[in-house]
Amino acid sequence: MTDTAVAEGARERILAAAVERIASDGIDDVRIARIAMDAGVSTSLVHYHFETREALLEQALDYSFELAGDVRIGEDDGDVPDHTRRLAAMIDQCLPYPGQLERDWILWVELWLRAVRHAELRPTAARLYARMHTWFAQAIVAGTEAGEFNPTADAERVADRVLALCDGYGVRALLGDMPTDRARSEVWAAGAEELGVDRS
Repeated sequence: MTDTAVAEGARERILAAAVERIASDGIDDVRIARIAMDAGVSTSLVHYHFETREALLEQALDYSFELAGDVRIGEDDGDVPDHTRRLAAMIDQCLPYPGQLERDWILWVELWLRAVRHAELRPTAARLYARMHTWFAQAIVAGTEAGEFNPTADAERVADRVLALCDGYGVRALLGDMPTDRARSEVWAAGAEELGVDRS
């Protein structure tokens, strides 16, 4: 195994450990020594890869986002045969269901809070949102072209609205103020109404 491969493997272990620690402890309480121990590397190696907490959070979010990429951004829709069901499945992926999605949501909340105070993180948030927006808008355009969605629906506007609703209802679900299934129903009802599809 080459030195480059070893280094890349170490970096991935650090990122995986950082994702778990940030989700469980919060970025402000994360200890580099604990991440190093979890990843099986030295603290100096962690500091080599991440100069600041903001850099650590940014790269952990990127790593987590890429890890879910096959589901979120991938072209393969698996067993989802039509655009309506595909869009419903996409909404599911944007809500804090228990497991990886809930963990990813906690990272998002950490990003929102840090970006309010640290302007250097705002481009990261904007970039990740842009990817999500493009994913939804393209799915809506595809459904419209296939004749499933209302041809007068503005894909860009609907994508923005669906993401905003996922954020708002998702926070309530994450806090336990609303069941995640109800959050999903509310988001889907709004999107389905604009797109002219079955709301069930």
